[in-house]
Amino acid sequence: MTRLTETLAAIDAANAADPRRDEDQPEAQLYGQRMSAELERLFPDASEPLQLAARGQHIERWVLARAEYPEGRAGYLKWRRDLAGHHAERVGGLMADAGYGSDEIAAAQKMLRKEGIKRDADVQRLEDVICFVFLKWYFAPFAAKHAPEKVLDIVQKTARKMSVEARARVLDEFDLPADLASAFAP
Repeated sequence: MTRLTETLAAIDAANAADPRRDEDQPEAQLYGQRMSAELERLFPDASEPLQLAARGQHIERWVLARAEYPEGRAGYLKWRRDLAGHHAERVGGLMADAGYGSDEIAAAQKMLRKEGIKRDADVQRLEDVICFVFLKWYFAPFAAKHAPEKVLDIVQKTARKMSVEARARVLDEFDLPADLASAFAP
């Protein structure tokens, strides 16, 4: 077993404990597998740190419950920062256990903390994958539960996070209504 497959398996094993279910599977584990599949499709030449950051994007996400943080935007943002830190620490620890060096671990952790979005190519690639996974598997259920103006706001925020190339690809791959598609236009 290579250190990559060992670390991917360790992330999957951690996520197998997720008590939440999606399609009768542990939610975080399914999300990680979707992230890996989408990364492979979009960036087949991805580095090992990027592959591990993608798979570990939501590692043990359930351990920091949103309900344990204050209501409102400030509470939400604190929860998201704490999650990113948790994901980075867990993935970094699993990488160290498998024999990865400090530079590779730091690279994966930087991606998981989203440090350098729009400035660092791998951080941006991870963000593009996150957005594609959201649009492909999670957008329709989200849109069904929210008012059109909220849906448009989320789509606009999603598009702003993406690279120009990824936004163009969204327009090619997804059949979005005109008002939502306009958020991805160059």
